[in-house]
Amino acid sequence: MSKKLSIVVPTFNEAGNVEKLAEKIDEALSGIEHNIWFIDDSNDETPEVLKRLCEKNPNCRYHHREGAAQTGLATAVIEGFRMSDGAFLACMDADLQHPPEILRPMYAAMLSGADICIPSRLIRGGSDGGLDIVRKFVSGTARWMGKAALSSLRNISDPTSGLFMFRKDMLEGAELDPIGWKIMVEVLAMCRYSLVVEIPYEFHDRNSGESKISKKVTLQYIEQLASLRKRGLDHDSTIVTRWSPEFTASMVKKYCPVKQE
Repeated sequence: MSKKLSIVVPTFNEAGNVEKLAEKIDEALSGIEHNIWFIDDSNDETPEVLKRLCEKNPNCRYHHREGAAQTGLATAVIEGFRMSDGAFLACMDADLQHPPEILRPMYAAMLSGADICIPSRLIRGGSDGGLDIVRKFVSGTARWMGKAALSSLRNISDPTSGLFMFRKDMLEGAELDPIGWKIMVEVLAMCRYSLVVEIPYEFHDRNSGESKISKKVTLQYIEQLASLRKRGLDHDSTIVTRWSPEFTASMVKKYCPVKQE
């Protein structure tokens, strides 16, 4: 069975981040077969930067969606999932608030038998220090709304993050119809799975660019929750397990240790 990992990164005007992100992902996944799929809706120089990056880095791919910026991050990610060739798929932001170093522990969780691995800022060893007080309030409110609306989110400590990894075969038969930005909410509600592993991580400050949070994004999230209340699957039997920092480190050592050169 293939163990290849594809990382899908949606981009919108992230020219100052993509090269550094790709470098850090390659470093974090040294010795692990992987590729990086940038799905781009930018209206700045990001497509040119991505073209140059993909020409020099064989692990990188990009797809620029002409005139698609208004369709939202979630549709870009779904398109990337469908284009990717990995047995495992990951989604992460382009702005380096999701540290690429967390990908290796996530991959270890997948090799251990998880269907989905979700890094959490809210379990022991995690931190949301990259958020200011306003964004912490917004993020907390979004989590509360999601858990109140959807049973599939209630046992997940950090269900509205954009950072997760899962088996690609979970997409088979899943009727994904995302709105806006919260793609993991869509996957958790609409895909079939049995075991979720949460691991701790520290959320970072943005490296470059501006936050995309807006009133439109908030309204799209509310619309998405209303839709998923009607469409979502029953996940009452799903097992959610949380790894400590120490256990996470031991599982990396067991399943995908960093080889010393």
